[in-house]
Amino acid sequence: MRKLILLLALSGITITGFGQTKPMEIPLYKDAVPNAVAGPNEEKLEIRPNKSQSITKVRTPTLTVFLPAKGKANGTAVVICPGGGYAKLAFSHEGLDVAQKLTERGVAAFVLKYRLPDSTVTSNLEITPLQDAQQALYLVRQRAQEWGVNPERVGIMGFSAGGHVASTAGTHFNRPQIPNRENFSLRPDFMVLVYPVISGDSAISHKGSFANLLGKKPAAEKLKTYSNETQVTAQTPPTFLLHASDDKTVPAQNSVVFYLALLQHKIPAELHIYQNGGHGFGLNNKTTQDQWLERCLNWMASNKLLGGGPKN
Repeated sequence: MRKLILLLALSGITITGFGQTKPMEIPLYKDAVPNAVAGPNEEKLEIRPNKSQSITKVRTPTLTVFLPAKGKANGTAVVICPGGGYAKLAFSHEGLDVAQKLTERGVAAFVLKYRLPDSTVTSNLEITPLQDAQQALYLVRQRAQEWGVNPERVGIMGFSAGGHVASTAGTHFNRPQIPNRENFSLRPDFMVLVYPVISGDSAISHKGSFANLLGKKPAAEKLKTYSNETQVTAQTPPTFLLHASDDKTVPAQNSVVFYLALLQHKIPAELHIYQNGGHGFGLNNKTTQDQWLERCLNWMASNKLLGGGPKN
């Protein structure tokens, strides 16, 4: 908890929180963490000179809960998956900072500290990030009434490799990796994918992310399974995509191929590609005065994903 308080303070987020509710970090799993490999807790928080924070060696996944002031809350919720190439989590500028902005606009936000595919932490590398994403969606729906959330408006947002986590949750929801006795839907109601890792196609893939998740020489069928543009169906959730043309880390074609797959299956989708911005800009692309989060919220509103408050 001390580590979280430090993180929030360095992010300019006060512990007094928003309205009546403080941001709080809770365990993702009530009982034992699935596929856990016994060992010491080596989780490390790195704070850079610009105050951005990254986390490695996550052993105990958590959800940091940001709830909007009661009068502002619109019932919509978003689980946020920070990026980091499946090697670390860019927890502040692709997590906490985004959550703060969303709550200011009435959206409940849940920053997922998910386990990375690390053999010292988990016995099943490839499914562990998806497992944690599914558990986050499950937990938000399980506690929807308590948190003032409409369980039919729970989305997922991901940045970079976190975009791969999010898009996997949005295309593999029929492959449950967690116990779900209540049979809650594990399908996100919408996705927001920001400069996402999507494809294992060697011409456009972020090879480091796929190597960390699947190994350096994955079987072709395994690579296809996690190339999420090939997994889009008529049940895939509506999706907002954002990228920059000059992204040299994760080529913009990742967003393009996913968008085209969504169009093929007649899924509501919107794609924004900035001329410049590179990779990892978080909330603020400094090459433009445009604010992508506003465009995203406009898209959500046009698709009836905002407003109306929690479902009774």
